[in-house]
Amino acid sequence: MEIVTARGPAEVTLDATVNPAFLLVLTHGSNGGVDAPDLLAVRAVALGLGGAVARVLQPFRAAGRRAPGTPARQDEDWLQVIKVLRDRFGEVPLIQGGRSNGARVACRTARAAGARGVLALAFPLRPPGRPERSRAGELREAGVEVLVVNGDRDPFGIPDAADATEVTVLPGERHDLNRNPVAVGAAVEPWLRRWAAG
Repeated sequence: MEIVTARGPAEVTLDATVNPAFLLVLTHGSNGGVDAPDLLAVRAVALGLGGAVARVLQPFRAAGRRAPGTPARQDEDWLQVIKVLRDRFGEVPLIQGGRSNGARVACRTARAAGARGVLALAFPLRPPGRPERSRAGELREAGVEVLVVNGDRDPFGIPDAADATEVTVLPGERHDLNRNPVAVGAAVEPWLRRWAAG
């Protein structure tokens, strides 16, 4: 489906079930798309738990751009997409997340979106070689439970355990988390299962 935002249409790939236990809305990184291996692994787990999954190609990527624009504009577009999806699915628990830049968007907008939790895949703690530019505050200020899944070889760094509800570090993985997508799904499954049970 296509959802029009202030900066153009977002493309949403929706896997819906009848009476879903929760709605998981995922998005990509700055240069990626919604078919990234880690996103697909999480999608499979969520569907197996009875959730509905929406994978959002943000307007800047749908338009062929690589730069997401300012955080404020990106967040505004995201919240417009979330509103349409919430209107469609009603009061089921909303979990939002993404990889890299998408994880940042999910953290920054969690409260405004009414999300119950955030899944942050490959959270880019700081630009490579710039330790003074930490983005840990975005994790801490999400206002909801945040599960971080990062690789131990991520050049963007690994958030501290105190920065999120839970931080899982996968051995041998870099920022793309594509060496073993099954391990990404396994890391997320217990956390998502709680929302399915609730």
